Amino acid sequence: MLPASDKHGRCELCDREPIRITRHHLVPVSQGGRGGPLADLCAACHRQIHVLFTTAELLELRSVARLRDHPAVQKYLAWVRRQPPETGVRVRRGRRRRE
Repeated sequence: MLPASDKHGRCELCDREPIRITRHHLVPVSQGGRGGPLADLCAACHRQIHVLFTTAELLELRSVARLRDHPAVQKYLAWVRRQPPETGVRVRRGRRRRE
C-alpha cells in the first residue's frame, strides 16, 4: 500500500470529500500494475480493500466500479459514507486467507 499523500480531494470509492487521498494500483504492482491505472482512494477505503481481498481477487476486480459492486464493499460503503471525512476511521481486519 502506498503512503498517504498531501493531496486532498474526493475518494473515488466512498465519495467523501474533502479527504486526504492515497493512490491505489487497480492492477496490483506484483502482477505488473506499476505504471497502470490508479484510483484516488481515502486511506480508510484503501486499507479496507486490501483487508477484504487477496492480490488474486484484486486482479479480477481491477476497476473502481467492480470494487463498488462487490457485496462486502457495499456493506462497508454503507457504513463509511456516514462517517465525517475529518474523523479517522479504523478498519477492521478480516479473516481472509493470505497468499
